[in-house]
Amino acid sequence: MFRLDPSYIGRVWPGFMWTVTLVAAIGCCMGFHEFVWFMSVGYGFSVMCIGIFHLIFGAVNGILTPAGMVLSALFVVYGYRLGGYILKRELTNAAYRKTLESTGSAKRMPLPVSAFMWIMMMLMYTAQTSAVNYRIMNRAGDNIFAWIGIAVMILAIIGEATADRQKSAAKKLNPRRFCDSGLFKIVRCPNYFSEILFWTGVSISGIGAVQGRQWIIVIVALILITYVMYNSAQRLELRHEKSYGLDPEYQKYSDTVPLLFPFSSQYHSMKVYRD
Repeated sequence: MFRLDPSYIGRVWPGFMWTVTLVAAIGCCMGFHEFVWFMSVGYGFSVMCIGIFHLIFGAVNGILTPAGMVLSALFVVYGYRLGGYILKRELTNAAYRKTLESTGSAKRMPLPVSAFMWIMMMLMYTAQTSAVNYRIMNRAGDNIFAWIGIAVMILAIIGEATADRQKSAAKKLNPRRFCDSGLFKIVRCPNYFSEILFWTGVSISGIGAVQGRQWIIVIVALILITYVMYNSAQRLELRHEKSYGLDPEYQKYSDTVPLLFPFSSQYHSMKVYRD
């Protein structure tokens, strides 16, 4: 198990968490160039930067355990893959860019609005990674929950990367058809589900390391990212209904494959109604 050193916690709190927040701010500041990047490219790169900071901070102070090192490395892998994938898609995919413009996501926002979003997102990403932040800050030793969380996170990264590749391959074959192959046979939004799974793994890794009221931040962050992913799935379903709603194959697909959670009975969000 592990031991906590209260005097150490007193020395690094709140400085450590504020440093993590500053790192997250650097990772998502690109949103000032494209507003939507606060929540997309900046999301991935903020998590990547936090992982890099964990590795450097832990190495310099000699407090990074094997599980802590793996958790931090997974943040780097996750963030680099997600941020890089989204950035490439937005810079090279004209169809996706057109979709952003049609929904108003690509338009510029006034500086105060962008600054407010920047602050909200840096706090959000700090909260999302807080289970690992607290593990390092509390100098917690490794336990079984850390490794269970790591296993879940790895599964989620594989799932999200696989879903992105499968959708890209399907769109290359037929850009005008919805994707219903691979993981999309199990759930209609496997990438969003994998996002929830990843952060669930992060939360699991905090069991035995996160202490007392620290759990409030961890749990609230997990609820928020689950809500964000569900809302994203709803918006994607509405776009698909607009594009494919009259296609009998899509109707059969969406009526038999769950929207967000595999093996659930929720096939449609409350925003979609059919006669």
